[in-house]
Amino acid sequence: MKNIFFTFLFSILLSSTSLGQSSSSPIVEKTYIERILTTLASDEMRGRHALTEDAERAATFIEKEFEAIGLAPYIGNDYRQRFEMLQISKKNSTVTWNGQSLDPNQFLILGHVKKINWTPSSNIPVYSIKKTDDFAQSFRSYMQSDENAIILVDPKFSAFIARYNKIYDREDVVSKTNHTPTKAFIISEKSSNDYQIVSENNVKSISMSNVAAIIPGKSKANEYVVFSSHYDHLGIIKAEGQDSIANGADDDASGTTALISLAKYYKKQDNNERTLIFVAFTAEEIGMFGSKYFSNNINADSVIAMINIEMIGKDAKFGPNSMYITGYDRSNLGELMQQNIKGSPFRFYPDPYPQQNLFYRSDNAVLAALGVPAHTFSTSQIDKDEYYHTVKDEVSTLNINNIKSSIEAIAIGASGIINGSQTPQRVEKLKD
Repeated sequence: MKNIFFTFLFSILLSSTSLGQSSSSPIVEKTYIERILTTLASDEMRGRHALTEDAERAATFIEKEFEAIGLAPYIGNDYRQRFEMLQISKKNSTVTWNGQSLDPNQFLILGHVKKINWTPSSNIPVYSIKKTDDFAQSFRSYMQSDENAIILVDPKFSAFIARYNKIYDREDVVSKTNHTPTKAFIISEKSSNDYQIVSENNVKSISMSNVAAIIPGKSKANEYVVFSSHYDHLGIIKAEGQDSIANGADDDASGTTALISLAKYYKKQDNNERTLIFVAFTAEEIGMFGSKYFSNNINADSVIAMINIEMIGKDAKFGPNSMYITGYDRSNLGELMQQNIKGSPFRFYPDPYPQQNLFYRSDNAVLAALGVPAHTFSTSQIDKDEYYHTVKDEVSTLNINNIKSSIEAIAIGASGIINGSQTPQRVEKLKD
């Protein structure tokens, strides 16, 4: 009879509009959510672009919140997980082929070295993309090869070269260990014994940092549960009216607010048998460099689960009190979490946008590829959100109650993973 009573009581508590444990002790206060969210998405943060001081300002705010909660730094005495990248920008390129200077749209030079100066004496191998070839497939194949090369392109594909020049005519960020060979695509049907290919890049070393903290586990300290989000956004973009700041309130100040809120909740609970890692990634918007660095520098076999939180500021297509999980069927993490909120109105659903391949498009991707039950939790209606990646992604467009219920559902849903009583199935590895 006692068990029936407590089951009934738990059902009542979870069936209220809040998933909190009781009215006097909620999992997270709305005022707390609003303070974190409005700070991260304020104009003072100027959109938090990863290559600017604005991202540094956001990172400093997050580490102060971690410190105030009482979390331990993830590495040593520093909440920052620092790493170095190379910032590449084109300086100039010229091509003389068969004695004639080519128009810039008649060639495409891709690579990350500071300078090349190729002539016939350089002995660079020459290949070709013929009229009958599949240009996209051939282009991809040559770009994936590990040698410098000159590729002659049939004039039939001139429009591709002009378009790719626009695509690649921007700054690039690469790992210091990424020695990308140079490829020169030349619009020409004829080879040449009289040519010069010159290209120069500006190459600058830049420092980036994730913000990471832990709550050490008790009986299973060598088993990790990772909670994550990304704190960077687009920064200053093309103005709409007088506004040029892409504040990124939903993307992903909402997820980072959830990350900090969950850290505070679990620290107060003090009942985690497994070690909890809370990490706010940098550079998601420009190539997921923060999560790649983190994921490649942790023992994936020790990571029991990863809950990555991305864009939870609006109702999901399933309505209020719902959230979808990318790659839902790749593991049983979602099923386990649903069991833990049984009796509540909240539901975790499979990703309704499988055609967008979201499972491998967010910061969970690398650990998922390594076999970790690493999933992204979101409410974003990505197919119809007109504010996505615009200056209109502001706090005023978000539903604080939606963020609150999502945080509470994750907090309770992950309880069995946290206390060590549940272990989700591994994801099938994509690579060793």
